[in-house]
Amino acid sequence: MTTITAARASLVDLEVETMRTDAVQSFIKQETIFLEIDTADGLTGVGYSYTIGTGGRAVLSMLRDHLVPLLPGLDSRNVEGIWMELFRSTRATTVGAITSLALAAVDTALWDLRSRRAGEPLWQVAGGYRQRVPLYDTEGGWLHLPTDDLVAGALASQAKGLRGVKLKVGKPSVREDRERLLAVREAVGDDLHIMVDANQSMTSAEAIRRAAAFEDADLYWFEEPLPADDVSGHVRLAASTSIPIAVGESMYSIAQFRDYLHRGAAGIVQVDVARIGGVTPWLKVAHLAEAYNVAVCPHFLMELHVSLVAAVPNGAYVEHIPQLRGITKTELVIEDGSAVAPSTLGLGIDWDADEIDRRRIA
Repeated sequence: MTTITAARASLVDLEVETMRTDAVQSFIKQETIFLEIDTADGLTGVGYSYTIGTGGRAVLSMLRDHLVPLLPGLDSRNVEGIWMELFRSTRATTVGAITSLALAAVDTALWDLRSRRAGEPLWQVAGGYRQRVPLYDTEGGWLHLPTDDLVAGALASQAKGLRGVKLKVGKPSVREDRERLLAVREAVGDDLHIMVDANQSMTSAEAIRRAAAFEDADLYWFEEPLPADDVSGHVRLAASTSIPIAVGESMYSIAQFRDYLHRGAAGIVQVDVARIGGVTPWLKVAHLAEAYNVAVCPHFLMELHVSLVAAVPNGAYVEHIPQLRGITKTELVIEDGSAVAPSTLGLGIDWDADEIDRRRIA
């Protein structure tokens, strides 16, 4: 009765809710890939993945041409087995972004089914550590915003009870980056966590230089200062500064996280459930980080990550970037500065099927 009978992949484009810029790009749109899986007992699981602006159709093609045809007849309860079977079937394109993003759409649909079949919310099915997790805001920290707007945004987040704010760095002048950070620190005082994100824009030498310039801003972390494949550069940077180095949103395999953790190059792990290939490998990365006594603060996808961060003991923060409001009926619940993991079954996302159908482009 738990046998998969059918699966359908589709694509929806979501415009950004506000202008978002960093040191290397602008967030133009979110290409959201959906996968629906039907089972013989009448259940349907809905999973999803995403790209920022490009590659969504490539992920959709990977699903439709290669992965979806393998699903009918499989037992939907065998989540680990299905993930590995699909992974092995795409050996020629692993490890890679397109394959991992496609696997994530399948895996999240299977976890949606697992939660519904168990009669428990995802945060409990995946581990059940706690239901509330701290929240930090990124929406007020984009690189194009003037310093006054950064200060106003940080103060507004602080007034709402949020625990931290993230500011983009990577201005041409280290002086300008430093002045912006110090202005926010002076305005919010000592209690609010300030994170910064360079979006892989720096050389190793420049990152070491800027970290030294940022030290007296009392930063909670310095995120993606270098390209994600520069492990040795991150090792040197981490050894040069007291600021924790945050990495992971641009990593697509468990082994990459293993290398960073083993070499002491990651002080914060930001594993992204879509980019790592789904809930199944996400949990493995989280437990790996726990073994190294490192916190998990995932990138983006707050509506799904809230349940995963709540599931594990080293889940420290959820990132607040609203993006799904155009295709959902409810929003992330925020109470006293914390995000509350949904008690509803499945992924905990109340999809607006009519709006998704209206926006569906493939």
